[in-house]
Parts: sequence; structure tokens; C-alpha cells
Amino acid sequence: QVQLVDAGGGLVQAGGSLRLSCAASGRTFSTYASMAWFRQAPGKEREFVARIRWSTSNTYYADSVKGRFTISRDNAKNTVYLQMNSLKPEDTAVYYCAADPGTGYLSWGQGTQVTVSS
Repeated sequence: QVQLVDAGGGLVQAGGSLRLSCAASGRTFSTYASMAWFRQAPGKEREFVARIRWSTSNTYYADSVKGRFTISRDNAKNTVYLQMNSLKPEDTAVYYCAADPGTGYLSWGQGTQVTVSS
């Protein structure tokens, strides 16, 4: 089982940028099928944000973030990133990274708060 540590959240004005990171220990990301970011806003269900397939580096995004967010990885650092640009108040949420060994997202980070002010 991998342990995931999310970091990089904070308070930013609308239009600003943040980069989230997800560092793994206990198991390398390369043994997982996919890594992903999810988010959960107050009073709402957790929702998918972005995913990267480890074998192909293919990326997938929720329509709400397409063109603004970029998921990437650093194999040497065993870290996944989420670059978030042109942030909007509706992006305010707790962001979680998750690891999928091929059977579902079984490992989750502790979450990092992103707050976008208008």
C-alpha cells in the first residue's frame, strides 16, 4: 500500500495559479495503473478532476477544468502534480490525490485546501 501526502494548497485570488503535489512513499507510482486528483467542495460530493495513466502518460480531465489544469508526474521524485491556472471561486475545495492499482482508487492523500477568492 502506498502512502500519499498532498501539499500545495492555499488562498489565491481568482485568475491566479497554484501547483499541488502528491508525494508517495511505500510503493512507487510506476506500479500503479493511474494516479488522479479529486476534489470536494463544502456540501458537495467528491468529484473527479484529472487522471494520468502511468503506462502511457495519457491524461484525462473533467470538463470544468479542461484547458486550465494540467496533471503531470516526476518519476524520479515519485510525485504527481496538478498545475492549476486561471483559478475560479468555484474551484474552491479540498483536493485529494489518489492511486489506482487497476482495481479502483484504494489509496488517498489527506487532502489540501484550495480557496479562491473573487
